[in-house]
Amino acid sequence: MTSRTCSFERLRLPLICALAVSVIALSGCSGDGEPQAGPTATAVASPAQSASGAASATPSAIPTPKPTPVYKPADAKGRAQNVPVPVKPALADKNTKEGLEAFTKYWFQALSYAYETGNTNLMEAGSGSNCRFCNGLRDNIKNAWQGKQWIAGGKIQTPSVSGLYKKGAASQQATVQVIQQEITIYKADGTPFPDVTKQTNTGSQAVVRFDSSGWAVIDLGLIR
Repeated sequence: MTSRTCSFERLRLPLICALAVSVIALSGCSGDGEPQAGPTATAVASPAQSASGAASATPSAIPTPKPTPVYKPADAKGRAQNVPVPVKPALADKNTKEGLEAFTKYWFQALSYAYETGNTNLMEAGSGSNCRFCNGLRDNIKNAWQGKQWIAGGKIQTPSVSGLYKKGAASQQATVQVIQQEITIYKADGTPFPDVTKQTNTGSQAVVRFDSSGWAVIDLGLIR
């Protein structure tokens, strides 16, 4: 797996160098428009009428809905906005074949989020401390986002994730189809670095381990 890892790094890592109610008013006038005279001029409302009037006179409080933040991908004018934060499903914490596949898919979502935002926390949380490839990705993504630089593109999709699960094994493997958008790094003034990585569609082999803390990616390589 080490040789695959190194090859994968050479293909992907060099790129990263450098979101009224109307109040009904009741009228006290008679039907013909003339005011009524005498003691009957003031009408006494029944309890039911009083209650109805009080209810009508009190407007209902209608909460104002908050606008949903709109996702905007990065471009030459600036960084991505309101990038959806990946949420790890409960299944991804299960030591099963389905759990392995759910976690692996989530990890790549976390990696995609790191490319789009520069925030590698989620990806790191799902990576083993000795995962050389994972650490390389983390460092190079941070370098690409240093200062006021940013990445445009890099979003990842995994249409196919197939776990190779063996009960009781020290580690498990998952075969993943990884589609990643073209990546461009922009300087603070909006000018791009000359090196651009074109969109890729590759197969990767993720080596994943389960322990008391859950799943973690411990190696990753390109399938040739």
